[in-house]
Amino acid sequence: MSDITLRRATADDSRRLAKLVRTSGAYAGEYASMVDGYQVGGSYVEHHLVYVAVDTQGRVLGFYALLLDEAELDLAFVADDAQGRGIGRLLMEHMIEQGRAAGLTSIRVVAHPPAEEFYLRTGARRTGTVRRTGHIHWDRPELRYDLTADAA
Repeated sequence: MSDITLRRATADDSRRLAKLVRTSGAYAGEYASMVDGYQVGGSYVEHHLVYVAVDTQGRVLGFYALLLDEAELDLAFVADDAQGRGIGRLLMEHMIEQGRAAGLTSIRVVAHPPAEEFYLRTGARRTGTVRRTGHIHWDRPELRYDLTADAA
């Protein structure tokens, strides 16, 4: 993993982040409508805690967006061709550190159903289900990372 660097995203990254979301294989088939035309705007990146994992050539391999005011993970993606290399785990560990540094005691995640197992493997626990609504036609698992010292 020494060839992977985490850095704070900038507005200049927003197009690459949106492309990563829209081309994610995890959102193929029945889930495609969730990311069709999805945008990650420059103001979003500047307003929230967004970190990218980049390789030595500066290629964005993954990212996360933590909403501090809501104590919620809003977005987390790893490029399809970069999965299985520990990048997602690295991003979640970093997110937890950033949440603790900001004084959060937990971080909520409303997950894409196929991603639930990943969040469980990285330390989240299932807390409930968010029922389908609007253009989301499936129930989503609700999870939480506990950031208290006792949970570490």
